[in-house]
Amino acid sequence: MSRSREIAILLAAAVIGGASFAAAQSAKPAGKEPQAKPAGKETPAKTAAAPAVAAAPAKVHYGIGREAKPEEIAGWDIDVRPDGQGLPPGKGTARKGEELFVTQCAACHGEFGESAGRWPVLAGGAGSLASHDPVKTIGSYWPYASTVIDYVRRAMPFGNAQSLEGDDLYSIVAYVLYLNDVITDQDQELSDKSFPTVKLANEANFFDDDREVSEKAFWKKDPCMTNCVAGAPKILGRARAIDVTPEDGKGPRVE
Repeated sequence: MSRSREIAILLAAAVIGGASFAAAQSAKPAGKEPQAKPAGKETPAKTAAAPAVAAAPAKVHYGIGREAKPEEIAGWDIDVRPDGQGLPPGKGTARKGEELFVTQCAACHGEFGESAGRWPVLAGGAGSLASHDPVKTIGSYWPYASTVIDYVRRAMPFGNAQSLEGDDLYSIVAYVLYLNDVITDQDQELSDKSFPTVKLANEANFFDDDREVSEKAFWKKDPCMTNCVAGAPKILGRARAIDVTPEDGKGPRVE
């Protein structure tokens, strides 16, 4: 590199450095030159400023979908609770429901709820839960009548769900309850006002999950080892078909 070119580069660097220093000085407020700290006096620590309240994040739209309208949400909010909350308006009787059941439901569930083929049985099974072959139906097993009307309203008839109007819905459910001897009068009217009074026979045998109380004695770090049978454990049977019983010395090595 020539001597004259080296001098030019050094001059350019000096000019740039001087300009940066001048810009920094001009950025300081006028008359605010830093002063020397008096000897023997410490500068008090600055009090931290209170954190600023975070502004609410702005809504970001990603160009996909939109907010659901109230009427759209209402179309999904159709659950029915055991106390009757959520029941749709309407009324019906088992007498009217019989004809509707035959045309809308019997193809799968049988004319009297006995089931057609592999479809669920809806009626019968009273007193069978303690037997070797329990039949779990609406009348023998289910806890709440609200479960019946909620499910029928939401999912039935199969292939045409949520097509039943209020009066037809109550009539079909009334007929199903009649088949299970929950209602004994074909002309008894069920409605959104009277339905919460309907009780199923097995309701009292259901209870809230109480494992935190009833099983708390078993939640121990060390297992109970009292009153154990003396002697080494013995293999009484072998799963020969799938060969899962380990033989002495042939089990997998565990590091």
